[in-house]
Amino acid sequence: MTDQPGGAASSFAATGAPPAAWAVTGARTDKPKDPWERFGWLMAVIWLVFLLYPLFALLGSDAPLAWVVVGWIALVAFIVVYVAGFVMGMRSGGGLGRPVARRQWVAFGLLILFTLLAIPSVGGNALSFLPFVMSFASYGLTRIWHWITFAGAVSATVLTVFLAPDGMRFISILAIVGLLGVVNTVSTMLILRSVDADRLSLELATSEGREAVARDVHDLIGHSLTVVGLKAQLVRRLMDTDPEKAKAELADIEALTAEAIAGVRATVAGARATTLVEQLASSRDVLEAADVRVVVEGEPAALSAAQALTAAWILREATTNTLRHAAATTVEVRIGPGTFTVTDDGPGPGTREGNGVRGMRERAAASGAAFVFGTAESGGTRVEVTW
Repeated sequence: MTDQPGGAASSFAATGAPPAAWAVTGARTDKPKDPWERFGWLMAVIWLVFLLYPLFALLGSDAPLAWVVVGWIALVAFIVVYVAGFVMGMRSGGGLGRPVARRQWVAFGLLILFTLLAIPSVGGNALSFLPFVMSFASYGLTRIWHWITFAGAVSATVLTVFLAPDGMRFISILAIVGLLGVVNTVSTMLILRSVDADRLSLELATSEGREAVARDVHDLIGHSLTVVGLKAQLVRRLMDTDPEKAKAELADIEALTAEAIAGVRATVAGARATTLVEQLASSRDVLEAADVRVVVEGEPAALSAAQALTAAWILREATTNTLRHAAATTVEVRIGPGTFTVTDDGPGPGTREGNGVRGMRERAAASGAAFVFGTAESGGTRVEVTW
């Protein structure tokens, strides 16, 4: 669902524009580095072919020797700062909606300085530095600096083309600068929108998860506490007149409390589980703690990743319902290609669907699956999802 930053940078590079430092926005992790993270710096080196124009200009420059030396130093320093900035960007990120580190501003300033220092020795060929400076600003700095650099680069190129004595030979660079500015604008806008969409999707998923947990806990605790409160009042009245019946009511209160605790544990364990494998382990632990035997047939790998996610959520709901209502001794979970079934040997489903069953039905429908809730062959409750 999410667009990886590295992929965005790769797509941008494919357009023919030089990749900027910090265009790859991956943060440090303990995961093994992927090929792009390990060898992505090669892209920065490949695009340096655009600097052949100032290099040839330096070889044939008729400027004073001192300025030629300064030009060579500026060219080499520009390459070093650009490649170093690209590598630092892959490692630590920055820009594109994130805080800009001080080293990014320093690197940007140095790129501009080296470009200016090369002008006396290479003349208009210094315009070849601009695509790199533009991309650096677009991907490594703030949005406002993208526009400032874009406008500055276009203005400098236009003035050179139309005012310099031999400016028309740089008309191709003007076209490149203009096209690159448009590409950078659209590309960064799409990346930022993708980041916003990912953040909203995460917030929505988190909100839905919290709502489901809150609903389950509310239903479970609300019902149990209501019954416990009524029985506690009854016990208080019976303590003097009928101690034996009062003891029986206290036993019911103890059982209701244990059931509520088990239900809350099942809900919390399910909320923490993120995969079907983890949910199977969580459900097994919770059910076996309540003296319910769990039998699993099939492997989670029989389902696709999307199907397994839905199955894990439904298993969590089924586990909670079993603990709250089923009074079962055995729960069977069957997993096959495109099918997921949970069956218990309790007294069977009631006549009214609760929030849990409605939630399972809605989640199955959202994943494109058929949902069946009813009586099992053994007389217990059966939940089946088929894709």
